[in-house]
Amino acid sequence: MNRKEIAQEIEGYIEKIKSSEALIIVEGKKDKAALAALGIENTFSLDKWPLYKVVEHVSSKTKDCIILTDLDAEGRKLYAKLNSGLQERGVRIDNRFREFLFRHTPLRQIEGMDTYYNSLQNQKFHNI
Repeated sequence: MNRKEIAQEIEGYIEKIKSSEALIIVEGKKDKAALAALGIENTFSLDKWPLYKVVEHVSSKTKDCIILTDLDAEGRKLYAKLNSGLQERGVRIDNRFREFLFRHTPLRQIEGMDTYYNSLQNQKFHNI
């Protein structure tokens, strides 16, 4: 996949997320800010909450969720725990965007999402 195709895929995911009812779980304030810069507002930041409290809170608010914890080892551990806990409470987890980012981009920190996407967009327009 080339950079233009990656940019188009990310743009498609962003639009789907913005129009969905799913709650997006991120690790911290910088992650939340990066997604907000892309127009994604329906986010919940872990901010040192105990994971069982996050699971209780999120499952009481929504039945659809996207977990965008970082794509590093620690983020994958958080993802696994949240995914398991939320599914046990009947929350559907959409992991397509996370899997796409992991497989097709060098991005490993969600807080860099806006910068990465904007660099792809700028390059896309310069190559026209």
